[in-house]
Amino acid sequence: MNTEPDYTDYLNRYNTQYLNDLVNNILPFWLNNGLDKVNGGFYTCVDRDGSLIDSTKSVWFQGRAGFIYAFAYNQIEKKAEWLEASASAIRFIESYCFDTDGRMFFEVTADGKPLRKRRYLFSEGFAAIAMSEYAIASGDMSYAKKALDIFELILHYKNTPGLLQPKYTANLDVRGHSLCMILINTASQIRKAIKSDVLDRQIDESIKEIASYFMKPEFKAVLETVGANGEFLDTGMGRLINPGHAIETSWFILEEARARNWDPELVKMATTILDWSWEWGWDEEFGGIINFRDCKNKPCQDYAHDMKFWWPQTEAVIATLYAYRATGDEKYLEMYRKINDYMYKYFPDSEYGEWYGYLHRDGTVSQHAKGNLFKGPFHIPRMLIMSYSLSSEIIK
Repeated sequence: MNTEPDYTDYLNRYNTQYLNDLVNNILPFWLNNGLDKVNGGFYTCVDRDGSLIDSTKSVWFQGRAGFIYAFAYNQIEKKAEWLEASASAIRFIESYCFDTDGRMFFEVTADGKPLRKRRYLFSEGFAAIAMSEYAIASGDMSYAKKALDIFELILHYKNTPGLLQPKYTANLDVRGHSLCMILINTASQIRKAIKSDVLDRQIDESIKEIASYFMKPEFKAVLETVGANGEFLDTGMGRLINPGHAIETSWFILEEARARNWDPELVKMATTILDWSWEWGWDEEFGGIINFRDCKNKPCQDYAHDMKFWWPQTEAVIATLYAYRATGDEKYLEMYRKINDYMYKYFPDSEYGEWYGYLHRDGTVSQHAKGNLFKGPFHIPRMLIMSYSLSSEIIK
């Protein structure tokens, strides 16, 4: 008697589910409740029913929404309303979101007046992937060049000492995982629209940096912060593991492995990161990926350490599907089924649409807003698009 699990029906069922949720729930929710038809761009601070909580606009989400609607246009269906939504976000970015030094703001008013600028380079990265994806969708390749220009500005600020205000005093010299890992995906997305050695070099540099500095075999973990030369810092900050973040890194590297004909060394690196991070992140008692762990199992500083946020779950779905696609190892299909079941059990809102973002450890809803400056049309629709694509490939 064959007792091996059969994932075919499961994959077929969710392949249909991903497409339906994307086209009939998530993207319409933000078109109806987030798209600003007066000023352009997107609101994201919306309540459970989509009503506006705060008219402040996240600059991150002008880029993220601009990317998602163009990505859906390119990958799923050439719907004019999706292309126009992407264009609206990009027009708002170009009109209001750049400062005089070429860098971007973090928050602006509904009509584009600047409110806040941060030292981080993420607003620029999200604007760049929006423009590169829009270039592919619209055929206007001037936006691919603009995306590359923004990327080169990011590298200029990243690599020029003194240009960015330091996060800490001279007594603490550290490097962080966040920018390093996100530049892999940013460069990869831009490269689909325009080729440049600058993009390839940064991908190589980021992958090398993760392997050399942030992967710590002694803890079987990717750490978020290390010393300038990769030193382990035995502090709360230095011991911090963000499992969802590391899992996201794993599929960024798998995507690059695929671009290199499934480079076996990159596949091994990525699946090692996924395996480690799953062990740290998966909650055996309640299910789901928790926010933070300490690599020495000491208490975490962050009060939300054991909560379940929406985005680590979506990243884990992508990563486990990608890992199976790369390796054929069914343990990744079983991991995928576990995280996918958890995600669909707790996060979707069947009454008002879209998904909750913030759960307590036991899966109860912490707060029911559908968006804020950090949650909006990005992680969930990106997961739906990519999971639909990956599951379609696996089924075939």
